[in-house]
Amino acid sequence: MKTKLLSLIILTASTIGMSGCVINIGDEDASWDKGQSWQVTQAKNRANLSKLTIGMDREQVITLMGTADFSEAYIKQDREVTVLYYRTQRTKEDGTTTKEECTPIVLANNQVIGWGNAAYDNL
Repeated sequence: MKTKLLSLIILTASTIGMSGCVINIGDEDASWDKGQSWQVTQAKNRANLSKLTIGMDREQVITLMGTADFSEAYIKQDREVTVLYYRTQRTKEDGTTTKEECTPIVLANNQVIGWGNAAYDNL
């Protein structure tokens, strides 16, 4: 009787202990589980980039593009420069977004002056 009771206690304890275990194997895109895959996000960002126009203000850009993946802001030659980065191409299968996978949108004094690497490089 004691052996059966001890076996039942051990089985119950191990079942409870194992019920919280989750193993994730090979899903490097698990961070993209918010209803959108990285492919959908990139396609949407590329489509929205084609709707940008020079002179748009920051709020218009954010309304169109959504929250940037990265952003920078600084003063250069008495201009307030803001750079918003949006993911547009995948370069590594590591599950994270880097600036190299993004297209920059450059704003000076709260207005779009260009986008893409050429716009960023010509600051």
